[in-house]
Amino acid sequence: MPLDASRNSLVLPILGLLVEQPAHGYDITTRLRERYGHLPVTRSTVTSLLKALEKAGKVSSRQPERIGNRPPRTAYELTAAGLADFRHKIEAGVRESPAASVDFVMAVAYVGVLPKEQAAGILDGRADRLDQELAALSGPPDGDVLEVHMLEVAYWRTIVATEATWIRTLVRRIRSHEIGWPTQQPDTHGSAEA
Repeated sequence: MPLDASRNSLVLPILGLLVEQPAHGYDITTRLRERYGHLPVTRSTVTSLLKALEKAGKVSSRQPERIGNRPPRTAYELTAAGLADFRHKIEAGVRESPAASVDFVMAVAYVGVLPKEQAAGILDGRADRLDQELAALSGPPDGDVLEVHMLEVAYWRTIVATEATWIRTLVRRIRSHEIGWPTQQPDTHGSAEA
């Protein structure tokens, strides 16, 4: 785990799950594994991250509750500061993460936390940036390099072009109301302001 727990790749999806509803560490671990099989998730890491996020004022814990014969579990909920940080991470992830990266995938997974037009504008900006990256990749190969020695460039052009096309289609679908958007922005489930 990075020394700065906020840089852990699980922080964004943990905050995202807490936007959906307050939860205890075991529930969060289970939901992360179900949704994001590509991420390495352990209960101890989730617990450590929740404690670090609580210390940083991003989440708050509730009094442990006992359900049935299970041991008492502490549920966590997002604070106002946690929601603001989550939105900032979504904006930055959509805007700045490299093409075809897990960081982009995780950010776009929760883009619905942003107001619709803001999300569409940030996505448009990303597609424009990818178009510029594609233009830079489209130059002729240096000298007499055989195509077989430059296959990775052709591959990367395809990846970048596909992502840009997908994003432009997504923006069109968002703006045409083809994709439903939350009418009410998430709150912090009554948590205290941090």
